Amino acid sequence: MSSTFRLCLQSFVIKRISITRRNSTTTSAGSPRRLTTHYTIHPRDKDERWKDINMERYAEEYDVAIVGAAIRLKQLSKSKKREVRVCVIEKASTIGAHILSGACIETRALDELIHDWKMKGAPLNNPIVKDQFYFLTENSAISIPIPKGLPMYNHGNHIVSLGKLVTWLGQQAESIGVELYPATAASEILFHDDGSIKGLGTNDVGIAKDGSPKSSFARGMELHAKCTIFAEGCHGHLAKQLYKRFNLRKDSTPQTYGIGLKEIWEVDKRKHQPGLIVHTAGWPLDMNTYGGSFMYHVLDNDQPLVHVGYVIGLNYENPYLNPYQEFQRFKTHPKIRSIFENGKRISYGARALNEGGFQAIPKLSFPGGCLIGCSSGFLNTPKIKGAHTAMKSGMIAAESIFKLLSKPAKEHKRK
Repeated sequence: MSSTFRLCLQSFVIKRISITRRNSTTTSAGSPRRLTTHYTIHPRDKDERWKDINMERYAEEYDVAIVGAAIRLKQLSKSKKREVRVCVIEKASTIGAHILSGACIETRALDELIHDWKMKGAPLNNPIVKDQFYFLTENSAISIPIPKGLPMYNHGNHIVSLGKLVTWLGQQAESIGVELYPATAASEILFHDDGSIKGLGTNDVGIAKDGSPKSSFARGMELHAKCTIFAEGCHGHLAKQLYKRFNLRKDSTPQTYGIGLKEIWEVDKRKHQPGLIVHTAGWPLDMNTYGGSFMYHVLDNDQPLVHVGYVIGLNYENPYLNPYQEFQRFKTHPKIRSIFENGKRISYGARALNEGGFQAIPKLSFPGGCLIGCSSGFLNTPKIKGAHTAMKSGMIAAESIFKLLSKPAKEHKRK
């Protein structure tokens, strides 16, 4: 190719890209297209549409405000006969509504938290009876035994719907006096003048697509607390702010993440084995890509369900790899395909996962608050479990906070 022809070709390509970009940012009438959001294009303090809107927020005072979970504090409050006001805010419409996945759960933390959970009707109705692990090639499955004592040994554990378990835990919390605010997202962290955490600001509602206030606009609340616990899950937007503000990651290795894609299927009863759990590694991923699958067979109100999912580490090197497509390919494997034939997918979702391990856990406390659960990265990667560690971290935090709140007010310090 001559240098003259190459220059002409480059010029043509650059021109076409320029035209494409210009067209993509203009409307059919030729005027620039304006992408609007609630806050970025139209800052409220400079937007005429907001000048007569009352932006004052109602404030409520609590001992402890929690983004995502709570029971232990109220238990201690009742047993020690010291009143502690606790509130929980939850972004989902109801407690537990945002959690889809089935999970293989150890009950150690639940045994400590609510020792009579069986009598109280906790939705743990599917004990594990069979545990299988396979390494997949394109057309075969190599069975790998899991001896007792290895992290992935699951006998004695239960398969649960995490959504139903969280709903039940919410009912237990409410029954002992925890104030629950579902359909309420924490939109910002509030600070004292000295830089310590003051509490949370909740989301405004009634905002139009173009960023203007609707007639139904309502300002969010301020929840002030002596201690604020952040349990918003992996890579939460508030926790990310805290990492930077208080330099919580200075003594830990960088966190790594995976994406977990999951579905719930109703399958043919003849193919269903209640209490069976299956994990796989290998195909369709190559040997340089970290990931694997899970399948949990559960019986839910006589409905034969399979919770299936695929996790891929987000450090994959192939820029063309599509985690969702790899999940769909996995379901075509000869060992897997027959389970879902003539079945019906009834729900699906995805979430991020912490996979950095113990060495990636940040500093957990800071002035006026602390991190628990997946906000801290407590997923036990070798076990592929995090529910029991999240629960236990919340219990330990509650016990420490209760000791502090039990001291005379003059001894309280935001540490």
